[in-house]
Amino acid sequence: MLYRKEPEGLIAIAQLAHAWVSGQLAQAWGNEYFGKLEPRKEVCLGAEQHDIGWLSWERTPTFNPKTGLPHSFTELPRKIHIDIWSKAGQLAIAQGRYPALLASLHGTRLYEHYDSSNDSAEDIQLVQDFLGREQAFQKELIDSLRNDPDYAPYSTPEAIARNRQLVGIWDCLSLILCMKLSKERSVEKVPTAEGEITLKLTPLAGDPTQVAVSPWPFSENAVTLVCEGRYLSETFPDEETMRNAIAKAPWVTIKTHLHPV
Repeated sequence: MLYRKEPEGLIAIAQLAHAWVSGQLAQAWGNEYFGKLEPRKEVCLGAEQHDIGWLSWERTPTFNPKTGLPHSFTELPRKIHIDIWSKAGQLAIAQGRYPALLASLHGTRLYEHYDSSNDSAEDIQLVQDFLGREQAFQKELIDSLRNDPDYAPYSTPEAIARNRQLVGIWDCLSLILCMKLSKERSVEKVPTAEGEITLKLTPLAGDPTQVAVSPWPFSENAVTLVCEGRYLSETFPDEETMRNAIAKAPWVTIKTHLHPV
């Protein structure tokens, strides 16, 4: 879960709603300078479903007593976070091998270079075990894809690395936009047809719903992103009260309009 501050209150946005925005970015992505998505449908699906492991948690979010709110995605205890990401690839496999591979790769990306200095020995072992399981799962998928003539061209190390990086970029862009862009931001190492570049996001006239993107990575002249969240106007004393309140909280639609410079 992530949060967007508005004058009317705090908007809670589910991880899967944020992932939906990632998928919308993927669907709109690509032009002569930024290149194509290959395989397009599978990469777009992988972007949209990369947080599928959060599905069960979002139905019954855990409580952070320090804030009186559901844990945000940056606050979860290590074991719960590992459990969530251990499910992602296994859930996504029902939709296909390539989306499952991208979901799994996104999860391991979060932990391959994470800072373990504040973790217990038990948590460090949880991470190592998770990485071992997921890397074995990824190898199995890649071997299968490379033996399939339909997917072999998109299963080279270079193709997989590019698509993994793109899912990470869309994830980053979606987080920035869902949580509300208040000032210019840069996103580095964005793949193009020939290399990488830095994207700049700028709110127009200080309006976080109107954002200029440079250089322009999309095929259309404008892009509108949409997701839904729920207003939380108060904090809560315990988990049960919190869950009941979220289930009844008013819905809000969030739209962000992207424009070329």
